[in-house]
Amino acid sequence: MSLESWILYLILVVAACATPGPAVLFAISNSTLYGWKKALYAASGNIVGLFCLGIVAVLGLGTLLSTSTAFFNVIKYAGAAYLFYLGLKLILQKSEGVAALQDKNISTTVSSRKVFFQAFGVAISNPKAIVFLTALFPQFLNVEEALLPQFSILIATLMFFSFLFLMGYAMLAERTKGWLGNSTRMTTFNRATGSVFVGFGVLLAASSNK
Repeated sequence: MSLESWILYLILVVAACATPGPAVLFAISNSTLYGWKKALYAASGNIVGLFCLGIVAVLGLGTLLSTSTAFFNVIKYAGAAYLFYLGLKLILQKSEGVAALQDKNISTTVSSRKVFFQAFGVAISNPKAIVFLTALFPQFLNVEEALLPQFSILIATLMFFSFLFLMGYAMLAERTKGWLGNSTRMTTFNRATGSVFVGFGVLLAASSNK
């Protein structure tokens, strides 16, 4: 994997992790209800889930990608289509803000273990995470090089920035609940992030596995 490929992957990871999704909303909810320290367990559960999904996603991909150009193209266009779809969805949708989450919760205390495993469940059942790992990982694997080092770099990058953004959202939610609760600001953020995803969808559609 070249440095240029990793930089492209890094930008894509940052955009994906910055996008408010199930994992982000779960961390925000726990932070606003129980404090940012509980969000540590939510973020930890999420990255463990991502690691497990990454292992499943990469098993067998090297052989398939090196022997089947057609399979690589299917994966490539599936990933590009997903990015385009996600981008349009973010651009068109409107956010209700954080307040709606609080209205759905009635507990005032929760165990750290429960938060961890709930976050793990959110991660492994999150369509965005599943498609990201299964459809986009292959775009950055050079089949002429050893897969394990490449996988380690890719998954470590994803886990690090996922944890970083989840905790950033969690701490921001606790300290500035009013700002995150503003639906207009969240809608503007979603549209900007959606535009990034659409751009990367087009870029990935023109990419190769080398």
